[in-house]
Amino acid sequence: MAESYDIIIVGGGSAGCVLAARLSESADLTVCLLEAGGRDWHPFYKMPAGFAKMTKGIGAWGWQTVPQRHMQNRVLNYTQARVIGGGSTVNAQIYTRGNALDYDEWRQIGCDGWGYDDVLPYFRKAEDNDTYNNTYHGQGGPLGVSQPRAPLPICDAYFDAAAELGIPRNHDMTGETQDGVGFYQLTQKHARRSSTSAAYLKPARNRPNLTVKTGVQVRRLIVENHRAVGVELMDGARVMAEQEVILSSGAIGSPRLLMLSGLGPADHLREVGVDVILDQPEIGANLQDHLDLFTISECTGDHTYDKYAKPHWSAVAGLQYLLTKRGPVASSLFETGGFWYAEEGARSPDIQFHLGLGSGIEAGVAKMANPGVTLNSAYLRPRSRGTVRLAGADPAAAPLIDPNYWADPHDREMSIRGLKLAQEILRQDALKPFVKREVLPGPDVQSDEELHDFACANAKTDHHPAGTCRMGPDAAAVVDTRLKFNGISGLRVVDASIMPRLISSNTNAPTIMIAEKAADMIRADHGV
Repeated sequence: MAESYDIIIVGGGSAGCVLAARLSESADLTVCLLEAGGRDWHPFYKMPAGFAKMTKGIGAWGWQTVPQRHMQNRVLNYTQARVIGGGSTVNAQIYTRGNALDYDEWRQIGCDGWGYDDVLPYFRKAEDNDTYNNTYHGQGGPLGVSQPRAPLPICDAYFDAAAELGIPRNHDMTGETQDGVGFYQLTQKHARRSSTSAAYLKPARNRPNLTVKTGVQVRRLIVENHRAVGVELMDGARVMAEQEVILSSGAIGSPRLLMLSGLGPADHLREVGVDVILDQPEIGANLQDHLDLFTISECTGDHTYDKYAKPHWSAVAGLQYLLTKRGPVASSLFETGGFWYAEEGARSPDIQFHLGLGSGIEAGVAKMANPGVTLNSAYLRPRSRGTVRLAGADPAAAPLIDPNYWADPHDREMSIRGLKLAQEILRQDALKPFVKREVLPGPDVQSDEELHDFACANAKTDHHPAGTCRMGPDAAAVVDTRLKFNGISGLRVVDASIMPRLISSNTNAPTIMIAEKAADMIRADHGV
């Protein structure tokens, strides 16, 4: 006999853990959370610097993009979490929200209830901020949001170098204005990662109306008479939903499961051997992501955390963390950055920087023989749109991920401008005591074409996919503004895939906000 619950949540990532915790606050609702990945037991999931291991295979599906035809057919590694807490368990813990105008644009294109003044209360509701409690920030929420514990002197030199180029210091880039450079606040609490698994799910795990299953992959949604009534697991078992199924598997996983279930572009589904239940061309379309370019310089000495990659120093760092909760292990390694402009007249910053306190921190990024420092830059509002598609009907097969980077030449131009600005910052006088020489792209790589070639060989994703189950007021949208699926009742999508346009920063905090807001809407719709 199949198990039955009021609500099934498919995907225990940043959004799914929030939904499970918030919806199970209502004793009248029985909630089941299904996560394909495992438990977040490993110490690397708890320690801030564990991020350095995440893009190298821990807790990830191991997927890649298809060859990027506008980037010399480059195939990029595409880290997607396979662990409870999802992206919040494997990311660099950067707490940013995008720009207020991002959300106002959502409202302007018809997504009523999603303007900045609509979503700000949900950002504040989520927060337990260790510094601010004001118009923009909250305290007492589940999510730890903290100032960095392990900055280095090179970070202050970076601020001074940016100032030499007219870029101001900003002490709160999620406050009144986004412009400038500064320390990012981090999703950490007491120098430990504050994933949604730790912050939301763990305190709720003992509720009698909440069931959490890890290591359980859903094969397909069960749809009867155009209503989602449950899910079928890989072993053939069924879990049924009395009220609704909520899909929270992320901007890659959610459209993938919908298409495996027969919901999506009919021609594509037939081509790969999936029976069509609903022809919905926009499922898996509208994929947007931030492409990350970087410059790496050799340092004049041990000014970053590179030496701690060696076994002896790694042990020293671990002991320091255990005793003081400071030092390299307490660092996300990217807690310094900022927002500035590539395009003249842009309505808000369109470039984001992340200062990496070392080299080779992420998979595919060069490791220097001597201590190095990395400055990443990403163009924030790409015009290019890609797709998520199925390789076949086998639910175990990796999806075809095509961000379609630089399909619009404007994205390439702005990305290269952002890279040049990053190079300029590291060349300023304020950083001369710390920076010996630029290694990548290198002083001989100067023309736009040469920088293009460098980027094609070295660029990486910023791990911010969005938009593949677009929210909108129109019939063509995948979900409506209450995140209900258009064309199938009893089904919602709640994750970054519903963003109509990618926001201008990291996507984890906005995904948590989406889930907080969705939980209120779901409770209201069910009268609880």
